[in-house]
Amino acid sequence: MVRTVKLLAPVAFAATLAAPLQAQDASDVVATVNGTDITLGELIIAKAQLPQQYQQLPDEVLFSGLVDQLIQQQLLSDRLEEVPTRVETALRNEERSLRAGETITQITDEAVTDEALEAAYEARFADAEPVMEYNASHILVETEEEAAALVEEARAEDADFAALAEENSTGPTATSGGNLGWFAEGMMVEPFQEAVEGMEPGEIAGPVQTQFGWHVIKLNETRMQEAPPMEDLRAELTSEIQQQAVEDALAAMESEAEITRPEEGAFDPAILSDISILEN
Repeated sequence: MVRTVKLLAPVAFAATLAAPLQAQDASDVVATVNGTDITLGELIIAKAQLPQQYQQLPDEVLFSGLVDQLIQQQLLSDRLEEVPTRVETALRNEERSLRAGETITQITDEAVTDEALEAAYEARFADAEPVMEYNASHILVETEEEAAALVEEARAEDADFAALAEENSTGPTATSGGNLGWFAEGMMVEPFQEAVEGMEPGEIAGPVQTQFGWHVIKLNETRMQEAPPMEDLRAELTSEIQQQAVEDALAAMESEAEITRPEEGAFDPAILSDISILEN
């Protein structure tokens, strides 16, 4: 019998170590202060409200620290015999804000579906034609004479346009060799756009005057841009659907609600800065 106990004891201990923790719930009590429970849910929210740098700390470090923090807060809260008007007001505002935020989350979650995303994409691009896009570089200078001289240099057989732009351009793209990236019709000022649209890839043009100064332009390449894939626009379309859903829901709620607003002149807007009114 003694031998059996000795053999079973390590097995029982190992089983204890392997046993999973019981399922935990937000209402589980982690501490009690003078009869007031502090729950696991409150602890989780406390962590979520920490500044980002503190949220990076290991949970085993945060757990005991947050328990101590909430215990101390409860002790201090219990000490307060009468809640000041400003605190009651702040609590009402906080509750209103949290409830409004949760409602917005429900509205947007319901609004953003695959069908809604497809409909938004189709509405934007169903009739869209391919668009010509241009990739160009330029050198911006103050005078026509400077630009004309640079046109001749840029057209030389061994010319390095990017190097000329870095050395001579006064524009913000000088450090990138004058490259403007890709742009479509209407994205550049008119004289510049007209010049680019009349050029062939590899061609140098100028001097071209705009309100910014005088330009020497090199057209690098062109392409026909089709409508982008829906996945590339998912985040943008999602944001638009969410915004529209909230606006529509608010409009419907306002039309059904009884709302009164202050009459013109009933309050001096400067009263917003008078915090002492909350001490009354």
